[in-house]
Amino acid sequence: MALNRICFVAGKNFSKLRGPVLPSRCFSQSAVRLSDMRDPEGIKEPFIPPYQEKLDEPVKMKKARLIYQSRKRGMLENGLLLSTFAAKYLENMDEKSLQDYDRLINLPSNDWDIFYWATGVKPTPPEFDNEIMNRLKEHVSNKDRESRLHQPALY
Repeated sequence: MALNRICFVAGKNFSKLRGPVLPSRCFSQSAVRLSDMRDPEGIKEPFIPPYQEKLDEPVKMKKARLIYQSRKRGMLENGLLLSTFAAKYLENMDEKSLQDYDRLINLPSNDWDIFYWATGVKPTPPEFDNEIMNRLKEHVSNKDRESRLHQPALY
């Protein structure tokens, strides 16, 4: 694979220059086939250990953990949706609802799945189609048009 360095200064190509040239925008151009990018050889998916439910966890600790996990997601959209959902509903959830919410945010290995289910883009799998998911879908629809540009304050 050939790698060429290309630099632009004020829209002009200065790839052959040596020494500092500022301001510049440099990037690499490689001779990679598009098929190599779609299906690269030798690259494996990272191992994600299966989620293990925490048994005999005190309710107060479980709620604190779920608040943290609702806020610290892999994507901003879910961080906003789940943190506002947790701030609104988590305090009044019973043990069964807490368990369902715990499973919902921790079992799927891809945050996009949760987002697509909650927004109705993809159908919710039967194992997650429960009262908590229905409440989350209602929360996501935002019928009251609440501002959700920031995560709620912790205290």
